[in-house]
Amino acid sequence: MGTYKLLVLTNAVKGRDDEFNKWYDNQHIPDALTVPGYMAAQRFALADVQMPGAPVSPWRYLAIYEIETNDLKATMTESMSRAGTERMPQSDAADHTSSAVFAFTPMGPRITAEEVQSRRRTG
Repeated sequence: MGTYKLLVLTNAVKGRDDEFNKWYDNQHIPDALTVPGYMAAQRFALADVQMPGAPVSPWRYLAIYEIETNDLKATMTESMSRAGTERMPQSDAADHTSSAVFAFTPMGPRITAEEVQSRRRTG
């Protein structure tokens, strides 16, 4: 079975962040997690401090979904077929014109700083 991370970059309609975040946390993520293959989700807000010289992000919010499926296209098609229906209502507090969605698949194992330090000590 394939594992994926689906990154969703979003913004709220200007002045409606509280409403947007309430909808996203209490309505949208629970609805998304009923789609077969969607295993977990976590949201993030853009930090005040970024890497020096990095471009300014056009997005304020990030959601990362963990997906396990043998057919990513079918899983994402099912998710999109629910969007805007009673199974996955949308919010007019979300700026849908500025959102971006990207699916990623792992290229290698997850490596921790502790593992690297341990290898360097014993290497």
